[in-house]
Amino acid sequence: MTRRGRLPVRRKARMVALQALYEVDAVGHRADDCLARLLEQSSLPEETHGFVQELVHGVRGNLSSIDATLEQFAPAWPVSQLPVVDRNILRMAIFELLFQQETPPKVVINEAVELAKHFGGDNSPRFVNGVLGSVVESQLEPSRPSNGST
Repeated sequence: MTRRGRLPVRRKARMVALQALYEVDAVGHRADDCLARLLEQSSLPEETHGFVQELVHGVRGNLSSIDATLEQFAPAWPVSQLPVVDRNILRMAIFELLFQQETPPKVVINEAVELAKHFGGDNSPRFVNGVLGSVVESQLEPSRPSNGST
């Protein structure tokens, strides 16, 4: 149970992962270097370090597939033109939704929206929620024939 005013440990872990992904994306630093420094500076319990590393390495290792998903569900925004914070919040959440699949989708979306509220711009929470809601919705739809025949 979380006390009022204290962040859940997994949210703190996602914040550290987001900081690493942001730094890699914006400045081009090596992911392992960023992770080592950020984890050392964090107050995260050691048992959560693996989760942070899994998020960062999972996003980096599946980047082309994740970005293709972003392009599909946010077609008005080329991935390269998305704000760096929003882009990396979405990348991390899409990784959790499509590749990791350990956390319930509603929790992943809620955590991403909370990160967007904390780190993003005024419209970030709504944008992140909309994109991720569409990703989840598409996963729930049954397959449909492409030409209308059965």
